[in-house]
Amino acid sequence: MPVSSARRAPLTRARVLAAATAVADEVGIERLTMRLVADRLDVEAMALYRHVASKDALLEGLVESVVDEVSAACATLDEPQPGPGEDWRAVARRRILTAREVVLRHPWFPSLISARGTMGGSLLRYFDAFSGILLAGGLSPELLHRALHTLGSRVLGFTQELFAPDAPALADPDEATAALEAVAADLPSIARMMAVAVHDADTTIGWCDDQAEFEFGLDVTLDGLEARRREEAGRG
Repeated sequence: MPVSSARRAPLTRARVLAAATAVADEVGIERLTMRLVADRLDVEAMALYRHVASKDALLEGLVESVVDEVSAACATLDEPQPGPGEDWRAVARRRILTAREVVLRHPWFPSLISARGTMGGSLLRYFDAFSGILLAGGLSPELLHRALHTLGSRVLGFTQELFAPDAPALADPDEATAALEAVAADLPSIARMMAVAVHDADTTIGWCDDQAEFEFGLDVTLDGLEARRREEAGRG
């Protein structure tokens, strides 16, 4: 039953973005339209344009909205920056895995942020806060620069896949075995790897980015950065 204009909450940019987020969570970012968002809010589509100037502005707002959600989730950790001599890796790791919990609720976010290619205010503030943890932990500005390049999208809780094949995973064991045998002769190393590879669809953002693989790559990177930090400190 439609909500009467007298009872309907005033339309705001925050409500528009919240509705757009809910729609994207349900149908994916590719199928998100202004009409679907308007229907969710029980308003005419033209009413949205008083709060987001275009579809492009809506998408930009969705990036900022999810980053704000990540920042808010990290703020609930309520932990100080590491002091001198304290292990910064544990603090950074908790922040990154907390970000991942948010992004797993919005699986469309990685592709959207990759497509945007720009860093808005919320994203810059998030990376600045994360950078402060690394600097407080003893990383030099030069090593921080390399750390951000190396960590990349992991800071936001996901990894940018090399490629994502369009073909669906083979659920039937016999089909999977046959597919593996078909490539074994030409691609023996990949076939050997795939024979033991395990992917948990419930934790995947992308193709191979499941939780165990994400945490493995994260830990290797953090440990490597700490080794470089100690090396620099030893030279000083």
